[in-house]
Amino acid sequence: MIWLHATRCTRPTRWARAVRRRLEFAALALLACGPTRLAGQQLAEVHVSPTGEVRTIASALRLARDGGRVVIEAGTYREPTILVTRSVEIVGNGSPVIDGEGTHALFIISADDVTVRGLHLANVGSSYVEDRAAIRVQAVRNCAIVDNRFTGAFFGVYLANVDGCRIEHNVLRASNRTETTSGNGIHLWSSRNVTIAGNDVAGFRDGVYFEFVHDTEVRDNLSEGNLRYGLHFMYSDDCRYLRNTFRRNGSGVAVMYTKRVEMIGNHFTQNWGAAAYGLLLKEISDAKLEGNVFYRNTTGLVADGANRIVADGNSFVENGWAVKLDASTVDGRLTRNNFIANTFDIASNSREPSTVLVGNYWDAYRGYDLNRDGIGDVPFRPVRLFSMIVERHEPALLLLRSAFVELLDAAERVLPAMTPTNLADARPAMRRLQ
Repeated sequence: MIWLHATRCTRPTRWARAVRRRLEFAALALLACGPTRLAGQQLAEVHVSPTGEVRTIASALRLARDGGRVVIEAGTYREPTILVTRSVEIVGNGSPVIDGEGTHALFIISADDVTVRGLHLANVGSSYVEDRAAIRVQAVRNCAIVDNRFTGAFFGVYLANVDGCRIEHNVLRASNRTETTSGNGIHLWSSRNVTIAGNDVAGFRDGVYFEFVHDTEVRDNLSEGNLRYGLHFMYSDDCRYLRNTFRRNGSGVAVMYTKRVEMIGNHFTQNWGAAAYGLLLKEISDAKLEGNVFYRNTTGLVADGANRIVADGNSFVENGWAVKLDASTVDGRLTRNNFIANTFDIASNSREPSTVLVGNYWDAYRGYDLNRDGIGDVPFRPVRLFSMIVERHEPALLLLRSAFVELLDAAERVLPAMTPTNLADARPAMRRLQ
């Protein structure tokens, strides 16, 4: 009996010890392999791979610590919309494809100091009920979207209520053929201090669109083949546009309800169509246009309600109309511009325009320079009587190359009667200006 009692007392003790040893071994194993499992949110860098331990971007973002880095290896990733809620750097290695399968947005970023670099963002798909974007950034500071490729996008990059962000060196492509099924390549709303530089945007409704944007710089971008505008902005004061090219869009650039805009060194090229233009300035004030080239547009520059614009050192070459000045445009100055091979240099529907012309080069000028100072001795009046006739009766363009029109122009030069007498360049340049 004594032996039996001892046996019954010792067996539970040995069993308990064996269980305890097994638990201790399991705990050590978890500690050995556990940084990913237990302490993953504190990792400085997480790698995502189709065959690796972490296979989704959403999982990697949960594991990465604030200020950490997520590296996405080459491959194709199909996930629901990815929410970025902490400050991280998302970097593609080998141009991984993030595929929306035509059904949803790809990234929604709601954290400060997020960088997205080196990704191929594809197949967002059109929507009639939401502004669906490959990358949407909202209410943040200091984001960076750099060196990415967008294909099959509805909206490419959509920024709302952001401050201090950069969109640089991205290639954005859309494939929809109508304005109603297309979004904008780069879309900004209610933002400031944004830099948009070195991007290549094509095939969207508007290549770049701003509304209520301030203190922003757009430079060295190509916006080409967009359905409506290469660049379209409204209520966006104190912004600068430098060295961009707007080519073969429905229209080049539309600027509306804006103050103190600067456009310097841009190219407005081959924007053709019944109502197309290189640049429209509508209801704006104190705009500065300097060193731009307007080449082969239906109309180079349209000024409608544009007050106190200063256009200096621009070139208008082979346009239908180089400049159209609406009667609502007042106190403008056109100085040291080149007007070369345009069908009509300037058209105006005002009898007494207040825009001043000084020191421009006009290839249609037939005056002389007796003292050889490079300035014509007689004023040049660039508004042709025939342009005023065409303004009222467009079918009259059929007579453009006729002897009748040449006779009409000669008569108006000798005895100007109907064209605006105060819209004249008193100091026309004799040679093309640099």
